[in-house]
Amino acid sequence: MTDKTATPVKSTEAKEDGGLYALLKDLISIVFFYLLFTTFAWGAFHIPSGSMEPTLEVGDRIFVSKLAYGYNRYSFPFDPSFLPESRFLADTPERGDIAVFTLPYKNGDDFIKRVIGMPGDTIQMKEGRLYINSEIVPRDFIREVNYTSYDGYDRRVREYEETLPGGLKHRIYERTDSGALDNTPLYVVPLGHYFMMGDNRDGSADSRVMNDMGFVKYAYLVGRASITTFSLYNCDQGKDIFCPAGIPLGRFFNSLN
Repeated sequence: MTDKTATPVKSTEAKEDGGLYALLKDLISIVFFYLLFTTFAWGAFHIPSGSMEPTLEVGDRIFVSKLAYGYNRYSFPFDPSFLPESRFLADTPERGDIAVFTLPYKNGDDFIKRVIGMPGDTIQMKEGRLYINSEIVPRDFIREVNYTSYDGYDRRVREYEETLPGGLKHRIYERTDSGALDNTPLYVVPLGHYFMMGDNRDGSADSRVMNDMGFVKYAYLVGRASITTFSLYNCDQGKDIFCPAGIPLGRFFNSLN
């Protein structure tokens, strides 16, 4: 007798093809929304050097708000040349912002520094002290810090809290007040440009090096760093960072200023 109620069964090959198609569709959707999110909302970056210590540590992963300064060609991966440098939804940085920017004259690499000088400002370092518009920037000593740097060198630095014009307070490191970049000429920031410095003042090649980074053009800004997400910081460096079982939880989800 024939069972007329039996339901046809698809072959194993058909099931596998359907599963692979569904997986591929899911992966494409994930990649699409990730690219959409990181292009128009928050870019994801990692910290490869110690130039922003102690604010940012090597191994930190951060989110950068691209909406903060608006969008142009440098907001997109690979800096597409068919897009203009002029900005859509443009806004300008504030002094003290931690900014990510790209430098086309340095292979299009991305950098992260603090906005110290605004257009029209004068900036100078004298004996390790920062002067903005001829006024010394106050700093208060916090402590001495001994640690092993990410590249294996023993470091002894003095940690200060610096107060920028406008009232923003942030921490800096100084190894010495007589380093290579602790006495500089007087810089006048051109219109449409910004003067960038690292918080690790003796470990940062920044706008003080005119033949390398120099003034940073407004068009080159990518976004403002807002928060750490997680970190691969090496807990063996010896800093006072909460690291249970070698996991740097003290670097997770920190707001940045």
